[in-house]
Amino acid sequence: MQDYQEDLAYIHNAGFGDFALKAAPGLLGILRRCRIASGQVVDLGCGSGIWARELMRSGYQVLGIDLSASMIQLAGRNAPGARFRTGSLLRVRLPRCRAVTSMGECVNYCFDRANSRAHLKRFFRRVYQALDPGGAFVFDIVEPGQLPHGASRRIYRQGTDWAVFSETTEDRRRNMLTRRIIAFRRRGNLYRRSEETHRLRLYRSSELAGDLSRTGFQVRIQHGYGRFRLSLGHAVIVARKP
Repeated sequence: MQDYQEDLAYIHNAGFGDFALKAAPGLLGILRRCRIASGQVVDLGCGSGIWARELMRSGYQVLGIDLSASMIQLAGRNAPGARFRTGSLLRVRLPRCRAVTSMGECVNYCFDRANSRAHLKRFFRRVYQALDPGGAFVFDIVEPGQLPHGASRRIYRQGTDWAVFSETTEDRRRNMLTRRIIAFRRRGNLYRRSEETHRLRLYRSSELAGDLSRTGFQVRIQHGYGRFRLSLGHAVIVARKP
């Protein structure tokens, strides 16, 4: 199982960055409603740094963390001035901060094989301890029931110098989603082929909201970032430290 190697990281930045751009205004609105208009934001699973760039443009200080070294390289180019670090969100040491964000189903991913609800509970406690009073933890997840039993979903997209095909299946017994991805990226006159398999552990938002509440957070569940609505079976969780 891989974690966005060089070519897929490039393709994700070039062809799939619209998610972060569409979510950014709504997520900024959430921070402002929590009276967080400045200070340090830790962006977990920062990817290629698109959200980090929008945060910096709005006056925040940013530390981005991602397990993919290729994503971190792109992030440094997209958001110069932000700080970036390679690491697992489940294990990385969190600094004192005003907010923690995690956009794009990052808490679902099993790039770190330790991903489980028990480990997430410990992760939630670490986030709570790192946040200033009144701080916010905002993230989105994908929930069980993405596909009918026995079905698969195939997606094909292409750009000027890349193409990607993915097939998604769901194991409802284990609450696991698997994406098998084949990517092609042009290098000179030829295209280089690469393959990755991404597995996501599916969690119900109500269960994670309960874990967050028991940690001490005030929690609400939303279906999008402001006007940007997520697809069915996805949720945004806003957890506020009193």
